[in-house]
Amino acid sequence: MNIKKIKNKIFHGNSLEILKKIPENSVDLIFADPPYNLQLSKTLLRPDQTKVNGVKENWDNFDSFDHYDDFTLSWLKSCRKILKSNGSIWVIGSYHNIFRIGFMLQNLGFWILNDIVWIKTNPMPNFRGKRFTNAHETMIWASKNKHSKYTFNYGSMKSLNGDLQMRSDWNLPICNGKERLKNEDGIKIHPTQKPESLISRILLASTNINDTVLDPFFGTGTTGAVAKKLNRNFIGIEQDLNYVNSAQYRINNTKKIEHVELIQMPPKEKVKRVPFGSLIEKGLIIPGEILTDLRKRWTAKVRADGSLISRDNKGSIHSVGAALQGLPACNGWTFWHINRAGRLIPIDHLRNTIKLTA
Repeated sequence: MNIKKIKNKIFHGNSLEILKKIPENSVDLIFADPPYNLQLSKTLLRPDQTKVNGVKENWDNFDSFDHYDDFTLSWLKSCRKILKSNGSIWVIGSYHNIFRIGFMLQNLGFWILNDIVWIKTNPMPNFRGKRFTNAHETMIWASKNKHSKYTFNYGSMKSLNGDLQMRSDWNLPICNGKERLKNEDGIKIHPTQKPESLISRILLASTNINDTVLDPFFGTGTTGAVAKKLNRNFIGIEQDLNYVNSAQYRINNTKKIEHVELIQMPPKEKVKRVPFGSLIEKGLIIPGEILTDLRKRWTAKVRADGSLISRDNKGSIHSVGAALQGLPACNGWTFWHINRAGRLIPIDHLRNTIKLTA
């Protein structure tokens, strides 16, 4: 397979076979939501004797732990070959399987970076009252090896978390409402559909725009839908044709965020420094134009050399802004605004146009 020709496509078939055909060192990220091997052997009833719709599909049935381990080892080996040297993998599971998977990941040479606990804010209750309510799932995030220079968008995660470091416990609801895909009879198409909020956080954290994400257990296409929305590429593999059709319809109707600057902040080391004077040199601001704060309390006139003059204050956009407010420091890029098309915009917006075209 040519990697360029298989991007943004869903392959219908057995993951173990199709994974072997994908080129080595070709994808940036793998998200795997494999069968959990729940080993459910009895019907689960609620206190009112109505039946709980658990996972009873054939794809989650394995004869033994050895059978499950052979299956897991096979797809993990293939995924490691497909992953780029600086790529990473996320695997989600429950207590039924995640410890077995973690053991195999380390034995294969993957380097575990974090285990993330997805705490479900609306978990299914424990109907029998025999155990604690199972209110979380665990995700293992691992790089291909110890020396991989994997992607981690720290700034985006911090921004998403209210300017605090993102922790390894994520409080997110399970998939429900309009997002949950159902058939004409109102029955869930897939029993373990993951919420888009979960996949979105993973992709924002560990991929960049135009990266390629592989999902070997594609289900109803959450990974593909989120990847398309966030301007990433995807490769999906799914053996159930009903899931494939549902996923394709879903992705076809997913809108991409057209302006990449609205997706996430670039890593600091990739941000090109733009001096205020560049806006004048490129004709985005004309000497003599007036800058003002958003509430129009202070004004300053732009000079040809990139400095400002306001009353008795002269200097940079930062120093003049600080002096007028009586503050020790000021971010002039967000403080100063300029009139464009009848409305005030931060001069930082003009700076961003230079960054995007650089």
